[in-house]
This record gives sequence, structure tokens and C-alpha cells, in this order.
Amino acid sequence: MEMNQYLEVFIEESKEHLQSCNERLLELEKNPSDLTIVNEIFRSAHTLKGMSATMGYEDLASLTHQMENVLDAIRNQKISVNAEILDVVFESVDHLEEMVLSISEGGDGKRDVKVTVDKLKLIEKGESPVQAQSKAEVAVAVAEETSTAKSDYDEFEYTVIQQSKEQGFEAFEITVSLREDCLLKAARVFMVFEVLEKIGEVIKSSPSVDQLEEEQFDQEFTVTLVSKEPKEDIHKKVLKVSEVNKVDVQVITLSNVRQKQELLEEEIVSQLQVVEETVNTLAEAPNQPEEKKKQTGAKQANNKTIRVNIERLDILMNLFEELVIDRGRLEQISRDLNNQELHETVERMSRISGDLQNIILNMRMVPVETVFNRFPRMVRQLARDLGKKINLEIIGAETELDRTVIDEIGDPLVHLIRNALDHGVETPDIRKAKGKAEEGTVILKAFHSGNHVFIEIDDDGAGISRDKVLKKALKNGIVNEQTAATLTDKQVYELIFASGFSTAEKISDVSGRGVGLDVVKNTIESLGGSVSIDSKEGVGSTFSIQLPLTLSIISVMLVESQQEKYAIPLSSIIETAIVKKEDIMNAHNQQVIDFRGKVVPLLFLKDIFNVPVYEEGDEFYSVVIVRKGDKMAGLVVDSFIGQQEVVLKSLGNYLTSVFAISGATILGDGQVALIVDCNALIK
Repeated sequence: MEMNQYLEVFIEESKEHLQSCNERLLELEKNPSDLTIVNEIFRSAHTLKGMSATMGYEDLASLTHQMENVLDAIRNQKISVNAEILDVVFESVDHLEEMVLSISEGGDGKRDVKVTVDKLKLIEKGESPVQAQSKAEVAVAVAEETSTAKSDYDEFEYTVIQQSKEQGFEAFEITVSLREDCLLKAARVFMVFEVLEKIGEVIKSSPSVDQLEEEQFDQEFTVTLVSKEPKEDIHKKVLKVSEVNKVDVQVITLSNVRQKQELLEEEIVSQLQVVEETVNTLAEAPNQPEEKKKQTGAKQANNKTIRVNIERLDILMNLFEELVIDRGRLEQISRDLNNQELHETVERMSRISGDLQNIILNMRMVPVETVFNRFPRMVRQLARDLGKKINLEIIGAETELDRTVIDEIGDPLVHLIRNALDHGVETPDIRKAKGKAEEGTVILKAFHSGNHVFIEIDDDGAGISRDKVLKKALKNGIVNEQTAATLTDKQVYELIFASGFSTAEKISDVSGRGVGLDVVKNTIESLGGSVSIDSKEGVGSTFSIQLPLTLSIISVMLVESQQEKYAIPLSSIIETAIVKKEDIMNAHNQQVIDFRGKVVPLLFLKDIFNVPVYEEGDEFYSVVIVRKGDKMAGLVVDSFIGQQEVVLKSLGNYLTSVFAISGATILGDGQVALIVDCNALIK
């Protein structure tokens, strides 16, 4: 069966199962006695194993199978969950993620996971993985565990061993290792068989006899022998064969053979079932919408989805942008001609294209949950490495962002969270001495505000020391002493974004090299966003990232200031108002108005953008009340034109840092209107 056509589906499904494993393992750590969680993890691992085997990724399937054995022992209450066991299972999931990543990048998915597999085998036996102080010790422990029966026996072979034992014979597994420099391996195998056949009957070899004759093995092979000779004599006779380096003889017990046989039979049946299910799922995927079942109690709701390449969505978006511009032009012509039939047709087209627009925009939107999902696991591991107790709270994971932004913000958030854990939250003993709870809290929050999304990382740690930052900045030559004396707290905090800046007293695996926060700032700014810091020493810090939704088509209120047209995003507007000049008051050298019991400052667009004044207005002002979070401002304009859907166009590389302007749009009559960035106006 040709598997390449199913590869993309396999990769996506594997990532989802691994993410589910990570999430459920974190839950299991908090509720180690909840076997329903273990069952969910087991199901994800079992499905992943079947998919991997079907697709031919044996390393992936093998590691998942070993992890599955441990989970099976936990759910059957043979072993109890503890931090050491979970560390090894998490380590296994990490390896699996790396294998899937390798496959997605065109690799073969192979990875050396012997040490992890050996730890899993020790856990399965009921031993602690910490007992294995080195790879060698782990290997010895596993070798002892598997020595009684290295080969798998079918029903006939089992019967032969059983009858031989009833007649006074003993069954042995003889593992022979040839020297590395052995040239004629097949000849040495023949000589070993000749010796063994003189003292008993050979009933099985691994690899098979044909493979041994063709030298299709490394330096080692195993032979199963039935004989009345003592174990020591067999060892001596085989070791006399020239170029044999090592001989290991083990007595086979019937219970061990039968147990392995039963396990093998169960595994084959189980594998066949999973393979059949997987093949059916994969075969349906390219032709039908993929079905994802979400369980809610006993009920199941089907959510049918289809994966679309992001490049196709980009092309679709570009075509629709042109359609929106032409739609605006048609609306303008319809108004100018004042033809009723044309007006009705254009109106209907506008409604249909509006619905189409919403669908296209929503297709590109992805919840930030896809990025946030990886952080609980990362925080757990980092907290253990740093010897800290940290509780991560995630708020607003359902907040949606454009896919292109989602793909870029992962690394900046990783840097900020690592920074909060290492520099922010103190160790339990220091927190206790300060009168704080031993467990620190890091809050990761996302929310919409206007046509932007804000992501905040808040910690209740030590905060940022102004003096420490300034001292380091002066030492590194980032600022001079005259400038340092005039800086506000916020400006001082922003010095930590300078390249190579670090206040860490020693370099560790987590931080200290001054690489990280400068990367965060550069990445966020390249996306058209900004990052700011608010901190209080001894209380904690908040890093706030402002990101544009990067939606190409937005709803705006068109306004006019003198002879210039501006577009204000509707998402930032609370309402519009007409204000008398005599109602304007002054407070702290700022003109303000009383808006529904709140003091709102006024900002004149003609002053902000230096618009040439052609005529003075009358005794009334037209005001647009806008907001950013809890803060509000009133934008004073000459007149309101009306609401419209416009295409957001970039100002280009030459005008990347124009104050309070996020872009421009082409109106129906061909004029260009600048789009006001209300968030930049409100401080």
C-alpha cells in the first residue's frame, strides 16, 4: 500500500496524540490515583503505536509500545505513579515528538532511545529508574530480565520443549558472540552447530538458519538446544570453537516461554485491530472530511474538518482584497448614478460578499491555545531543574489570532516564560523568608483589545531591580550616567531588551548569556507589534505583548479632518458624540470632557497629524470615543463620513514607524485614507 498520500494525516494525528499525552500526564501528576487519566493516555499511546507500525516507522512504534507497557502496569495497579516514573514517561514523549518532527522534515524518524527504553523496562519490572547509574548498569539489568527467554516460540516449539522436559531433557538458549575480526562468519556458525548437534537437538535459531548461512547478522546469534548435558559443559564446548568471543547459556523455563507466547499472541491480535482501524481512518482521510470525535460524558459530537495549505488561503485572501476594493468602487458609482436597480444589485452583492469575507477571515484564525499548549509541560520540567515550585495559570487560550502570527510568537513566549521562571520567581526558601507562598504563580493571559491581541506574562516573583539594571547598563555602555539619571522606571526596565544584556550572576542552562529578550523584541516588532514591561520590586513583573490581528480586511468608521480622510477601526470605538466647545474643560494642561461620569481626554487629529487648517469649525466638535483596555480617549474630527469595510494595506518599508498610523486603504473614489492606530494614541 502506498503510504505517502497518508503521511500528512499521520503527522498531524501523531502531534495531536502526543499533545494529548503531555496534557494528561500533567493531570496525572496532580491526581496520581485517577486511573481514568491513565486510560486516556494509554489509548493515545496505543493508537499512535498502531499508526506508526502501519506507516512503517518501527522505532516510533517500538518506543510507544514500551511506554504503553508501563502505562498498562500503572492502570493495572502493579506499579504506583511517582515523579521519577513520570520523568521517564515525559522523556519518552519528548523522544516521540522528536521522531515525528524528523518525519515531518523528510527524515526517517529514527532515534537512539536505548537508555530511555531500558529505564522503561526497569519501571515495568517495578524497579526505580534511578537505580541505573549508568548506561552499562541499565543494560545489565535489562539483559538479566530478558535472559531466560530471548526468542519467541510458536506452539510447535513450545510443545517440543515441554515434552523434552517431561522426558528428562533440559532446554537451553545459547547466545554466541563471534570476534569482531571474524572473516568467515558462516563457517564459524556451521562449526558451532556441529558441536551442538553432537550433544543434543537444535530446535530453533535466531536469526534463522538461512540468514546465518548468508551471514545476514552482526556478530551475535542465538540457538535453542534440547540436551541432557550440564550447562557448564555446553558452555566449554562451544567456547572451544575458534573465533568465538563469548558464550552465554541460559536455562529456559516453561512458564517464561508460555507467558511470552501468550503476550505475543495478545499483542498480535491487538496490533491487527489497531492496524485495521488505522488503515480505515487513513484511507478515508484524503477523500472525505476528517472526523474528530470529542467526548462529552456519554455523548459524542462529530466535528468534521479538512486541512488546507496556508498558501492557498493567502491567494484566496489576496483575490478577495481586490474584490472588496472593487465593491467599494461599485457602491460609490451606484450612489453617484442614483439608479434604483443598480443600487439594489450592489446592495445584494455587498451582503453576499460580506458573508464570504467573514468565512475567509475565520478560516485563517487559530486559537492561541495551539501555542499555549506546550507551556505547562515546559514549566514543569524547568521548575524541577531550578528547584522551584511554580503554578502556571492560562487565561484566554481561546483568543484567536491570524495563523501567520501564531507561527511566529512561540519562540518569544518561550523566552519570556523561561525568564519569568529563572529571574522572576524565587526559590521556595527565599519566598518563605519574604512571607510569600512557597509556590510561585505565573499567569499567561491573552485577550482582544480593539484590532489587537494582547498576551501578558505575569509573575509574583522578585520583580526587576532598577539599580541592578542601571548598574549593568552603565557597565556595558548601553547608557551614560547623565542619561541614566533622567530615565523613568519603565525606560530602565526596557534596557533589558538590549542585545547581550543579562543581570544573571552566573551562566546556566536556562539563562545568563544575554540572548533571549533582544530576540523577543525583534520578533514582536517584525510582526508589527510591541512589548512593554511593568514591574514592582519584590512584588512581581508583567511583560505585555501587543500584536496586530493582521486581518487584511477590517470594519472602520471613516472620518474627515479638514480635507483629509481617516479610518478608525470599529473594534476600538465605543461610540460617537457631538460636544459643545463650552463643555470642554482643562485638567493638567489637557483638554477633557465629562463622558458618562468619566473624565476623558481629547485628542485633535489635525494636531496629531499636522493637518493644514483650511477653515475653523463651528461651535460643536465631532468626537469619536475610543478605548484601549480600561483607558479611553476622545478623537476630535470635523465630520463623520460613515461605516465601511476596507482593505488594510501596509505603508511599505520606507514608512515603517509612522506614529499612530497602522496602514492605509483605497476608498471607492480612488482616494487613500490612513488607518488610525488608537492603541498608540492612548497611554
